[in-house]
Amino acid sequence: MARLSLRARVLLIAIGLLAAGLAIGSVVVIGALERNLVGKLDAQVVATAEAGATIYKVPGPGASDPMPSPGPTDPGGAGRGTVVVRDNFALPGSTVYTARLRADGTIADEDRGAGRDAAGPDLAGITTTAQPVDVRSRSGSQHWRLVAHAGPDGLVVTAISRAEVDDTVGQLRAVSAGTAAVLLTVLALAGWFAMRAGLRPLRRIEQTSAAVAAGDLASRVPEAGGPGTEIGRLSRALNVMLGQNEAAFAARSESEARMRRFVADASHELRTPLAGIKGFSKLHRMGALPTGVDAMSRIEKESDRLERLVEDLLLLARLDEQIPLQLAPMDLRTLAADALHDVHALDPTRTAELTGPGGGPPAAAPALADEERLRQVVTNLVGNAIRHTPQGTPVRIGVGAVEDGAVLEVADDGPGLAAEQAERVFQRFYRADDSRNRSSGGSGLGLAIVRSLVEAHRGRIELDTAPGAGTRVRVVLPPAVESE
Repeated sequence: MARLSLRARVLLIAIGLLAAGLAIGSVVVIGALERNLVGKLDAQVVATAEAGATIYKVPGPGASDPMPSPGPTDPGGAGRGTVVVRDNFALPGSTVYTARLRADGTIADEDRGAGRDAAGPDLAGITTTAQPVDVRSRSGSQHWRLVAHAGPDGLVVTAISRAEVDDTVGQLRAVSAGTAAVLLTVLALAGWFAMRAGLRPLRRIEQTSAAVAAGDLASRVPEAGGPGTEIGRLSRALNVMLGQNEAAFAARSESEARMRRFVADASHELRTPLAGIKGFSKLHRMGALPTGVDAMSRIEKESDRLERLVEDLLLLARLDEQIPLQLAPMDLRTLAADALHDVHALDPTRTAELTGPGGGPPAAAPALADEERLRQVVTNLVGNAIRHTPQGTPVRIGVGAVEDGAVLEVADDGPGLAAEQAERVFQRFYRADDSRNRSSGGSGLGLAIVRSLVEAHRGRIELDTAPGAGTRVRVVLPPAVESE
């Protein structure tokens, strides 16, 4: 059974259940019909026994003689000791049997009616019975329904053959069996083709699964049936799963590609300061440096650049591992004020202003944050604004609260970014002006670190820029939850 197909198993189970139902129904119906016919036959036996046989016993010679001829002295022309049988109560075609038994059980006389052969009932051991009983014939070929009444000198037996009832029941059984066989055959063929059509969507699901297993992740199951059908729900669920799998594989491929690019970019970035350190150390050892060139200062500068790059890479790696932050309530105005001093320290030619978000006076900005990590966010944003704008360009630091959290923003009036640059500015190792950023010490990781740190705080970062319109980077953090 387990080796059969689903269609064959379902069909066999259905046909088996149907056959069992037909068999049970046939047994019940034929049994009820047989009981009904036998009941009617019993009523006829009783009626025949009561109204069809009259026993007269008149003393006189020859009273014990078997079946004496009618005499004129008897009323109605009946002779003494005669068994008169009136079979007008029997069914048409039924065989009525009557007999008179002596006290010792021998047959005194009998009338087989239409059945004058050896098929009469076997009267051995018959006793008085008011209700009809089933008796086999002497030849064993049929059955009789029989009653026996006590007579003057023995028993009077009346019986009717069950041949007609048995023939009717036998014919009905044969017709039922033949009809059931034909019906089951027709239903099996119809069910086979119906299930073949009904299971066709499962075949398409199988084909789609095979295509996906072969690598075609874009394959989808044709949605067959209505939204309330099992096949329809299964098709939609599978398509959702296939879509999620395709998206997961795409994300995995993109992540692997991004990791390969990251490793390649990191190797390239690390190679530059290492090459500088190696070059200056060789020139210093060979005495080939031009006069006035401080080799140790250049080596120290490249070492600092290498150290910053390695620290940034380690920080990004830790953020990717979702390291826990030391969150505590704080006011972002403290970081904004410190950032204002950083601007003056990094470039005294610039003017820096502390305002509220979008202008106006600064306001309280309570947030739940890791102060050390958030200081790095502000430092990177301020350093990015100074590095990417001309000297003397004003910088504005805004701080305050909005409806969904606390805001800290850094804005400048520099050249701004094009739309294509704005889409990629938070990517790792991306530089809008590669040559200028390398000379200024930028690694292309500053804004990537900012985004990762903000997302680790469950915040969001917004960029508002356009060519010639300056740049504004806004950080929105969840508000601090005050304990009650």
